[in-house]
Amino acid sequence: MWLNVVQGIAVPFIGTTLGSACVFFMKRELNRTLQRALTGFAGGVMVAASVWSLLIPAMDQCEGAGRRAFLPAAAGFGLGVLFLLLLDRIIPHLHMNATKAEGPKSKAKKTTMMVLAVTLHNIPEGMAVGVVYAGLLSGSAEISAGGALALSLGIAIQNFPEGAIISMPLHAEGKTRCKAFLDGALSGAVEPAGALLTVLFAGLFVPAMPYLLSFAAGAMIYVVVEELIPEMSAGRHSHAGVISFALGFTLMMALDVALG
Repeated sequence: MWLNVVQGIAVPFIGTTLGSACVFFMKRELNRTLQRALTGFAGGVMVAASVWSLLIPAMDQCEGAGRRAFLPAAAGFGLGVLFLLLLDRIIPHLHMNATKAEGPKSKAKKTTMMVLAVTLHNIPEGMAVGVVYAGLLSGSAEISAGGALALSLGIAIQNFPEGAIISMPLHAEGKTRCKAFLDGALSGAVEPAGALLTVLFAGLFVPAMPYLLSFAAGAMIYVVVEELIPEMSAGRHSHAGVISFALGFTLMMALDVALG
């Protein structure tokens, strides 16, 4: 079982690494329309994963509470949003296409703060994978091996364009291809690390699993609303982001239902 857990935790990081490797094969920076489409796709995957892989299992685990089954999910969701809001305040970072950094003042380079922004984005994804696999290890009937794998695959799919979105602009701004690739890949390293820590600690709080699942969902939705939706809608009006959002949502929903 632990081998499956380790493999599942590694899958999203592989997605980021493969996406970052695009810097070796593509000569130009991604155009704005493609960036919108990829960002929208990532947002769709994250929203669907939050609903089907996290919130619904959280409420299913509390079905014995009747009409109040939503309370642990609602509480955990709110705490997840507050947690990401706190990180957003204390970590200096710069979103894609933004001109002003967020968080406390920092003398860090623009490229460094761009990587920090993606790293901040990846924290809830690592938590989500970790919580789901912790539930699988605990023997939760609401979480299957297929469902856990679906979440890992879905996040890996949306991490692929994220890797390209971070590595290619870094190269365009002067970094060598190798350094841009490494920065892009390392921005995703927080996911397996966070997932593994979540698995280890969540095992100590099995009764709190509904809260942990919905906590991860709240953190992911925060990233979508605060970061991805503004990025996919920035600049000249385009439907690329919305269409890609729908495609990402549909793909993740299909993966979860088919494998779960």
